[in-house]
Amino acid sequence: MTFLTYLVIFSTISFLFFGVSCFFTEHMRNEFIRYGLSKQLYLVGSLQIAGALGLGFGYKFFPSIAIFSAIGLSVLMLLGFGVRLKIRDSFIQSSPSIIYAVINTYISISLFHSIY
Repeated sequence: MTFLTYLVIFSTISFLFFGVSCFFTEHMRNEFIRYGLSKQLYLVGSLQIAGALGLGFGYKFFPSIAIFSAIGLSVLMLLGFGVRLKIRDSFIQSSPSIIYAVINTYISISLFHSIY
């Protein structure tokens, strides 16, 4: 397997986990309350699940869908990073969102170059 494949698998599994957690865990519910975004919990969870499925299936069958999914997940994580900055979380608390944004940006650029 290539490095890109490992990143796609990692990101897909991560976002499936995060998305499902939005629907079923008290921890995620409490985090979204802390962010001031309690009404967006299910929307964000749905977007994470959709992005993960699009990335995973798209990588295997429809690379253009994987590109758009990776871009969407990057944007979602950049917005999450902005929220973390707004509520004055520490760098350590904020870093996962920016790391996932970079990973998915890398995935989208790599897939784009492999197609075009």
